[in-house]
Amino acid sequence: MKSNLINNYRMGGYLLIAIGLINMRYQSGQSGIVTNSLSIVIPGVILLAATWIPVIAKKLESKAVQAVCIVLGLILIVYGVIN
Repeated sequence: MKSNLINNYRMGGYLLIAIGLINMRYQSGQSGIVTNSLSIVIPGVILLAATWIPVIAKKLESKAVQAVCIVLGLILIVYGVIN
């Protein structure tokens, strides 16, 4: 269960990074796109890095942290799509 959960967090981090980079590429002509895209990429990088730090990875197993990460991840995904 533990490695599955951590892998899900990693995939979520990769997803946010990919959405942010795709967002940057396809909206390259608009102003402020770097800031908008980095607001998606940076949380993805932080989440991905957190899975490799054992102390933080242990905290990611909590149901409350899982719920917060899911909500924030969904908000960032929607932001990337409608942005």
